[in-house]
Amino acid sequence: MSKPAFDDIYMELAYNLAKRSHCIRRQVGAVLTQDTRIISIGYNGPPSGTHNCDEHFPGVGCPKDSKGSCSLALHAEANAILYAVKNGGDIAGSTLYVTLSPCISCARIIFSMKIARVIFLNSYAAYKGIPTDEGVEFLRTYGVQVDQYQGTLVQDKEEFGLI
Repeated sequence: MSKPAFDDIYMELAYNLAKRSHCIRRQVGAVLTQDTRIISIGYNGPPSGTHNCDEHFPGVGCPKDSKGSCSLALHAEANAILYAVKNGGDIAGSTLYVTLSPCISCARIIFSMKIARVIFLNSYAAYKGIPTDEGVEFLRTYGVQVDQYQGTLVQDKEEFGLI
């Protein structure tokens, strides 16, 4: 039996973490790693201690801000980064696995925290219907390695009856 690559393990975990999100518009998961170890995990949703959007705003989700985004949500990668830093984690040089490529705001945080590599599953630009992945372009411009995940998720195989 072959051993799965760490990229596959961590993207599978990010994919499963996304299922924990209470967002009714888009569920996103993130895993922050360093040297084959998990530093932190996160998924999108309102700040801890507030309320869950699917419960407080059933069927419609939280109100949108002036740019059309969820007014209460923290993105998955921000949640993973904030938790790591809050608990004293050194995240410089780490790798972030996320199920949706970073938006420009999260990209600025990723760069500022000196995260070295980002691997994403799906395109934020495609989801939002915008022409380019601004966050990906920003990160690449400033030397962060960004790659779209090329593996196959086990969940995909299960959903299509392949295993």
